Amino acid sequence: MTVGFKSVQRVEFLKELAKGKRVLHLGCTNFPYTLDSIAADSLLHADLAEIAEELTGFDFDQEGIDLLTERGFGELYRADLERLEEVTLEREFDVIIAGEMVEHLNNPGLFLKGIQRFMNAETKLAITTVNAYCAFRFVIYAFRGKGGQNEPVHPDHVAYYSYRTLNKLIENNGLSVENFCFYDLGVEHRDTLKWYYRAVNDLSVAVFPQLSDGVIAVCRKRTEGAE
Repeated sequence: MTVGFKSVQRVEFLKELAKGKRVLHLGCTNFPYTLDSIAADSLLHADLAEIAEELTGFDFDQEGIDLLTERGFGELYRADLERLEEVTLEREFDVIIAGEMVEHLNNPGLFLKGIQRFMNAETKLAITTVNAYCAFRFVIYAFRGKGGQNEPVHPDHVAYYSYRTLNKLIENNGLSVENFCFYDLGVEHRDTLKWYYRAVNDLSVAVFPQLSDGVIAVCRKRTEGAE
């Protein structure tokens, strides 16, 4: 496994991985922020559509799928990521992007086992998620945490992941990590963060990249006999 102890830009990393490939994008609508993302020109699915050879999207939110369909996106399927055996699609992909969704799942092992029906030996599954040791979130929590109750976390998140815990989860479910890196605060989010939190982030990440905003694991099916 290659570990990149440097910060990358998440969107650019994923676009480079997907360029010219047959891509499956999980959580493709970014619902309930679909229209906001389209208006801000920050919808990842739209970016992937411009560079992928083929693009398929899975999402559980039918309203979000309808919004994308109205805007000309095709190959969209309603899918419960913990019940992927129910999806009426039989296809393998070059790249599967699971961006910012594993932290929403109550049973991530079901997802990691289910997604393998869409993978072959060469398929790359890219999982991105918030870093449990993100520096600027520690600072926000320290000063605005109200004794622990006011946590800077999305209201639908049920877990945090780190280098070790994400690797362990992946390996426990029949996959192996070939590349792991940290991603920095996205350029699309910088303006929404107060300047002093940006300063904390930039200083911390410059010295300790493992304190970045999030983590990325690129993995494959485990080959038979591999440990």
